[in-house]
Amino acid sequence: MAGLYISRAVDSVIESRRVSAMSWSVAGKIIAVDPGHGGIDPGSKGNTGVEEEEITLAVSEKLKDTLTGAGAIVVMTRESDMDLSDPNGSRLITRKRQDLSRRLELAEKNGADLYLSVHVNCFKSGPGEHGAQVFYQPGSEEGKQLAESMQAEMARVLGNTTRKAKAVDYYTTRNSKMPAAIVEVGFISNPKEEKQMLDSEYQRKLAYAMYCGVVKYFAGSATATNNPVDRDGALETFMENEGQVLDAP
Repeated sequence: MAGLYISRAVDSVIESRRVSAMSWSVAGKIIAVDPGHGGIDPGSKGNTGVEEEEITLAVSEKLKDTLTGAGAIVVMTRESDMDLSDPNGSRLITRKRQDLSRRLELAEKNGADLYLSVHVNCFKSGPGEHGAQVFYQPGSEEGKQLAESMQAEMARVLGNTTRKAKAVDYYTTRNSKMPAAIVEVGFISNPKEEKQMLDSEYQRKLAYAMYCGVVKYFAGSATATNNPVDRDGALETFMENEGQVLDAP
């Protein structure tokens, strides 16, 4: 057992070094990070009274820090407890659709290469349900590749989920003009997982796992070119987006 544990630990270190070596793939990429819910729709509530929108914002802020540390440009759809709908007395469903639509418009306006929406799962009738899971739009090959890359890294880094990436028709993924994924970082209905998701270090681990998935997604889709390399332009781009090597939490 000790040998197996050591082997897994070594594999994890090697994989983290691989991610660092591939971190160039996100430099200069524009990534929309969408902390789910907020404002008129706080989302699900846990046993402690914490609301989904609080957890998604905390995790998303750490994801932003991790991505920008590697040279990516991050567009946040919200940075406080708010939504993007008009407060005009419309029905909740109308305002919610408007909110989601405007989040996508914000990403598109800024030329985002990816759209990542962070959420928290809930299953009140089954408090034993646990584990992060990534969803993508049915029929989207790019979305599938992104989701599977992120799901694999969630499983590797967190070590507490065996769930698989799943195709589900959601408003956000269906209407996104860029590859998109919805990341359910855990179950707020599970007392143990709720406690983990409130822990700052675990939130950083979640952010790192998502970052690893994004790095591998972009690295996997990169292609070689036979065109001459603009060395001056490449150097200028690097100087503007130096980034840094990010170690696993």
